[in-house]
Parts: sequence; structure tokens; C-alpha cells
Amino acid sequence: MDTTNNRVNGFNPEDITATINALKENPALASFEWRAHNKWINGGHNRSTIQGFYGGGKEDTSREKPFIVDNAEPPILLGNNEGPNPVEFILHGLAGCMTTTMVLHAAAHRIPIDSVETKLTGDWDAQGFLGLDPTVRNGYKQIHIDFKIEGDLTDEQKEQLISFAKKSPVYDIVTHGVPVEVGMQEPEAVV
Repeated sequence: MDTTNNRVNGFNPEDITATINALKENPALASFEWRAHNKWINGGHNRSTIQGFYGGGKEDTSREKPFIVDNAEPPILLGNNEGPNPVEFILHGLAGCMTTTMVLHAAAHRIPIDSVETKLTGDWDAQGFLGLDPTVRNGYKQIHIDFKIEGDLTDEQKEQLISFAKKSPVYDIVTHGVPVEVGMQEPEAVV
């Protein structure tokens, strides 16, 4: 539990309130555009570069260096393990977002948490992806999430923490789907 300098779970509740009030006064500040650039390396290996984004009414320049993230496939899926595979990154993103959302909302409600651990498993059938069975979905059939939350918490607070976790943007993306527009960018002309 972090309550140093009026902090709860690593957040200052007054900062959370100030941010919420600023967004209420100017809802345009709440609009964000996240970006990633991906380049294929070889086989199932590709690399994403993530750095700039738009948020809070301006282009963000806080990241001096880009995050470089490799993803690939294990040998059973014809890869060489250069990184986790993309469906594993979905689990990582979901766990990270739900945890951060939970502890942020808990801090706003002044509910201190000692620790949070999450176990996620995703059930996936390669037959859909490979086109072997049209009745099998390409993506996860189901994702299981189990939280282990420690702290001096009542049963009611634990239920409240789970409801906070379900406010996660990635949880919303995974459970409700997002329209995805796919297009083609023309290669740059060589002069």
C-alpha cells in the first residue's frame, strides 16, 4: 500500500480529481490517438515501434525514445520465438489495462491495495485461422481472468475493484469489438 505524500496505490487522488474536472470543463482534451508502426522482419517475426501519440489537446513529446516490441510465433506455429505472439500480447494488454484501471479507480475512491496479480488464459483453436473449419472463430473462443488482490479489503470492496477493472478500455475493446478499417498505402516512389 503506497500512501506516501497522500498517494494511494501510487496515484495522488487530488490529481485524479483535477484531471476529471479538467475533462469535464473541456471534453476535447479527452480525445486521444494512439499509434504503432509495424514492419515485417521474416517468417512470423515482425516489429512494432511505438512512440508518439495525440492526447490532452496536443501531440505528446514525453517519450524521448520509441518502445520497440517484437512479436513472433513459437516453433509449433512455424516461428522461432523472437517474441510473444500477437494473441499473447492481447492477454498482456488486457491484464495491464484492467490492473491499471482497477488501481486508479481504487485510488480515486481512496481504497488502498497491497498487491494485484492476474492470471489470464485464452482458449484458441488454430483451425479457424488456418481456414480448416469455417465454424471455428479466428480469434479467442474465450478468455479467463483471475485476480488475486491483497489488502485490508471487505468483500464489498473486492467486488467494487472487479467492477473498476471492467472499466478498462482494453476490456471494452475485447468484449465489445471495435470497427477496424483496413486499407492499402501506396509505396513511396523511388526517384
